[in-house]
Amino acid sequence: MTKIESFEKYSKEYDEWFIRNQDIYLAEINAIKSLISSDKFGVEIGVGSGRFALPLGIKVGVDPSRKMAEISRKRGIQVYEAVAEQLPFNDKTFDFILMVTTICFVDDLVKSFKEAYRVLKTDGFIIVGFVDKESELGKQYQLKKEESKFYRNAIFYTVKETITLLRETNFTDVIIKQTVFPGQTDKIGLVEDGYGKGSFVIIKAIKQANLKEI
Repeated sequence: MTKIESFEKYSKEYDEWFIRNQDIYLAEINAIKSLISSDKFGVEIGVGSGRFALPLGIKVGVDPSRKMAEISRKRGIQVYEAVAEQLPFNDKTFDFILMVTTICFVDDLVKSFKEAYRVLKTDGFIIVGFVDKESELGKQYQLKKEESKFYRNAIFYTVKETITLLRETNFTDVIIKQTVFPGQTDKIGLVEDGYGKGSFVIIKAIKQANLKEI
């Protein structure tokens, strides 16, 4: 069952997190923005309250939470209430797919990536943003999972695990960015290549054409 109970119950608290943690939020936005060109047609899977879709110019979203969908719709986003494992779109619809802090909440990540592949155009790309399981922040979240309203049922992934699953589902040409460096005030808002230092990692991967598409 999709992990939506907390988002239904605490949708307002979730949305207010971005106001309270504006430095982190803006750093994540800037990191993602560096990987997307404005002329591309995209969809955000796990759009939540639209805090990422809106500033990134994404007008279509998917989310299983009715309360979250309502907030996004008020912000002008066309939201489909569905799960990542069963997207309500035709094959080869989008130039790119965005998933931000979504992979830790889906029931079947491989199936979710396969669905993303299906609805992407040839040479389209996926962008996955998440808290690295091996980062300082990732370790803190795991230690306090039982106390968290949102991460209690989350499954955290390492960068290597995520890349492996992307490649298993025919994504290639991986680009990695990182941001959010806890305790390092001189790095507030900074975006760097690679991973291992920043707690929030963004992976971009290209849809590799399979034999049927060549």
